[in-house]
Amino acid sequence: MAVRTVLIEADGGSRGNPGPAGYGAVVRDPETGEVLAERSAAIGTATNNVAEYRGLIAGLEAAAELGATEVEARMDSKLVVEQMCGRWQIKHPGLRPLAAQAAGLVGRFTAVRFTWIPRERNRHADALANAAMDAAAGRPATVAQPRTAEPPRQVAGPDSAARAAAREVAARAATAKATGTDPATTPASWEPRPTEEATRLILVRHGETERTVQKRYSGRGDVPLTDRGRAQARATAARVAELAPSVAAVVSSPLSRCTATAEAIAARVGNPPVRPDDDLIECDFGIWEGRTFAEVRDGWAGELDAWLGSPRVAPPRGESFEAVAARTGRAVDRLRSAYPGETVVVVSHVSPIKLVLRDALAAGDAFLHRLYLDTAGISVLDLYPDGGVAVRSVNDTAHLSGL
Repeated sequence: MAVRTVLIEADGGSRGNPGPAGYGAVVRDPETGEVLAERSAAIGTATNNVAEYRGLIAGLEAAAELGATEVEARMDSKLVVEQMCGRWQIKHPGLRPLAAQAAGLVGRFTAVRFTWIPRERNRHADALANAAMDAAAGRPATVAQPRTAEPPRQVAGPDSAARAAAREVAARAATAKATGTDPATTPASWEPRPTEEATRLILVRHGETERTVQKRYSGRGDVPLTDRGRAQARATAARVAELAPSVAAVVSSPLSRCTATAEAIAARVGNPPVRPDDDLIECDFGIWEGRTFAEVRDGWAGELDAWLGSPRVAPPRGESFEAVAARTGRAVDRLRSAYPGETVVVVSHVSPIKLVLRDALAAGDAFLHRLYLDTAGISVLDLYPDGGVAVRSVNDTAHLSGL
């Protein structure tokens, strides 16, 4: 299906702030200017900013129903635009759930761009919002009565919602295909397979650091192993040597907590060189780096809810899990091609390993928040030439029991 780009113009306001409030949203063809859909509604008593967010949400919902894949959202609300771009904090508790809802809708599109425009360039949405405010205040509308119950004109066809769901599946399948776990091409079978045909990945999370002990976001910061973390690395090396008498390669995130763990393993399995791979680095947590979950919840509650709600949402100035999945998929694909039928040790971080396991198990995004991976835990994954996958263990920590 060809990419379909639409333009959203959205606005909202209230008579009194707070007061009788309403919103308006228009979806246009960006080349012809044709109006594809309008949304408008009175929302009772609310603030200007609440109404503006409601307008954005209505516009995004209409664009999704039309089958759009790329969106430019234009608003004359500097606050909403800057908050949705992650440049301004969402301090008002009443806006946080609305921002999270909007972020969840953003995740349904391939790309969304937010643009501030002056009010005079947002007249259509402004007129719809004013009509809705008049309705909320019980006054005659100053423009034609807003169509609050009519769905957007289905220019994309009556099955556009189904096609939007199909695109969501296709996006997940593209990531799964990069890791050889595409369900469309992977044969389903209970039949045992000879392990010598598979590329075996022994996935190892690095040992303990000061930040893991303190439960702080630890992404691109180069934090060393603690004394206990080094002991964990040695114990993990012994366990890997038991699992794999022959190791073709040890690849690692370039950060020192991983390379130190990888070097301990390499020393026990024949000293293959430790090869750094930038695609295995941890997620970039942006301005949350080094902070606890409680600190992030206190300062960026709306952004945190949005991030937890969609792997397509990035922390402010950071990286989304979708982006991490794309690069870890590339890394896995390279290893499958370079080491057919051999064993490779992969030392990385909690987020990349979770994403590799999510796709290997063909699991949903909720898997990312339900799987716990300990420091120095081991997971084993077999990748077959025909695309078959066997997850043999997840988060094995028996080797750490004496530490």
